[in-house]
Amino acid sequence: MKQVGWLIVLSLFLFTGCSKMNIEKDHHQVPDFTERHSVADTITVEFSGIDLMMEEMSVEEKIGQLLIVGMSGKTFNGEIDRLIRQNKVGGIILLGKNISTPSGIVQLLNDSKKANEGNDIQLLLSVDEEGGRVSRIPAGMKKLPAASLIGQKNKESFAYETGIYLAELLHSFGYNMNFAPVLDVNSNPQNPVIGDRSFSSDPYKVASLGMSVMKGMTDNGIISVVKHFPGHGDTHIDSHKALPIIQKSLQELKQTELVPFQKAIDENVDMIMVAHILFPELDKEYPSSLSKKIITDLLRNEMHYNGVVITDDLTMGAIVNEYTVAEAAIQSFLAGSDLLLIAGDYQNQVDTFDTLVAAVESGIISMERLDESVKRILELKNRYELDDKVIEEIDVKKLNQKYDELMS
Repeated sequence: MKQVGWLIVLSLFLFTGCSKMNIEKDHHQVPDFTERHSVADTITVEFSGIDLMMEEMSVEEKIGQLLIVGMSGKTFNGEIDRLIRQNKVGGIILLGKNISTPSGIVQLLNDSKKANEGNDIQLLLSVDEEGGRVSRIPAGMKKLPAASLIGQKNKESFAYETGIYLAELLHSFGYNMNFAPVLDVNSNPQNPVIGDRSFSSDPYKVASLGMSVMKGMTDNGIISVVKHFPGHGDTHIDSHKALPIIQKSLQELKQTELVPFQKAIDENVDMIMVAHILFPELDKEYPSSLSKKIITDLLRNEMHYNGVVITDDLTMGAIVNEYTVAEAAIQSFLAGSDLLLIAGDYQNQVDTFDTLVAAVESGIISMERLDESVKRILELKNRYELDDKVIEEIDVKKLNQKYDELMS
């Protein structure tokens, strides 16, 4: 195991209120990587309340907010209850292993909200709902086609409508965040993990259609997480199993892989997921999700992204083949990530929490660095109307009818 001597922390508190984003029309030209674009350039919000809350928060509360955790089983259990009530995690993710019936998902999310009632900050309730083969919609409900089919249709208006449909679909269960759309460019036909999850092999088409789907969701209250930065489209290894390596220079990445992500940054994307891929031309030692050269130097400093960065799942083979989950979490946080996604298991989640607390207390992670990420997360939550409203029931027939109208 590689030894990594670091930790990460995060913060607490949620204001409600959704701020609309100002989006410019797509232009098919090489992005300008020198001109500064950021969320702060176009959104002005009063954050004094967040600053005051952060002063009252403990280190443990801040660290809890850094974690998005998964769970075992299809029903709410004691482990996830403790993570929410005691560790005050920032959010949860439901994966395929958690999906049962429509009413079962609603109950699971309702139970999570109830567990969080004593906390001051609402949970991020997230899911991977891309459509196609990456879908968490239960049997009996219609799911969107793969992104490649949206790409073949090649209409921004249709892509936007799919984003609206996704928002209504996810709200009906009680979700408020979606790990979509995929902004990877399908440039490698041998890619085992992306393929038809991508809109196109054309980076500008990926950018325009991806932004349309994103805006359809965000305009209707769903936080969008675009993925997988700096680009997973040219790999031939599945990062769930092992570490992919892409031998491309920064200039080559700017011409293809980075085009959709720069467009997303220019259009005030909520959150960017960083992939577990080694880019030796950028960083010979660390995969992108753990790399300061990629997250801070490239994404934040050169591409001028000031929003929330989240890791891909830190329990994937690309990471755990070389690191413990806690080691990877510390390295990723110091590299510039804000949210750490840990799908399981419970012991990994608790160990990571404890290790991060110790890292802050020992000075490995400074309070300044911790507060930087905590504030980003709270600012994001502040822009959306997250609530703990209990969902009474889900109207499957109505949603299926809306799907038919969309696809007709």
